[in-house]
Amino acid sequence: MPRPRTPASLRRVTVVTGAGRGIGAATALRLARDGHHIGVNYAADEEAAARTAEAVRALGREAVTVRADTGDAAAVDHLFDTVRDALGPLTGLVNNAGVSGPLGRFTETSPEVMRRVVDVNVTGALLCARRALREMSTAHGGQGGGIVNISSCAATLGSPGEYVHYAASKAAVDAMTVGLAKEFTGEGVRVNCVQPGSVLTEMHARMGDPDRAWKKAEITPARRPGEPEEIADAVAWLLSDEASYVSGAVLRAAGGL
Repeated sequence: MPRPRTPASLRRVTVVTGAGRGIGAATALRLARDGHHIGVNYAADEEAAARTAEAVRALGREAVTVRADTGDAAAVDHLFDTVRDALGPLTGLVNNAGVSGPLGRFTETSPEVMRRVVDVNVTGALLCARRALREMSTAHGGQGGGIVNISSCAATLGSPGEYVHYAASKAAVDAMTVGLAKEFTGEGVRVNCVQPGSVLTEMHARMGDPDRAWKKAEITPARRPGEPEEIADAVAWLLSDEASYVSGAVLRAAGGL
């Protein structure tokens, strides 16, 4: 039996959550180079999302920006409805949106921060995956597609003294990846995950330590932080035909950690 190939006539339409900056923005541009039209989701920074969309259009692809809190089910429906109406039927999702809260010991982490992290990183990823699967699964009348969840090497390292709550949320993302792959690969949707290590993004500053990525380089075998584009390359491969037999994978991109 020949391996499946994406028909040349298929229009690739992919939602990237948290696509205004960092890994999300880099992924949107990398996928645009591969021929994807992009639904650019953002939570608050409209200007950053607009820059991502303009960069996608400069590559000859279409883009639409949609403000949506992925932890809210109604907002998620609005996101996917808007992208479908503007760009066409969905073929891909990159579950990238995530928050951590400030760095600190677990006993000093507020319940409000914990709840917000779970709302976005776990519930948000589940809600987006659920809606994407309803769009793409052949059992629901879809044409198939792919989902890539963005996790973190914190899921297995635990991140003691920094953000154990965040690490726990990303372990949940790994588990949902495996479960959804087993449930939906037979319905034409491959589900995979990328576990970045410390990457040069603004997230470190928002956690309270702008130099954290370089500090982590000291314990990383590669002796440097990752670049957002390096994570984007891994995502693009998992959504490509070259990964046609890959589903349920948790791909670590962490410089050897």
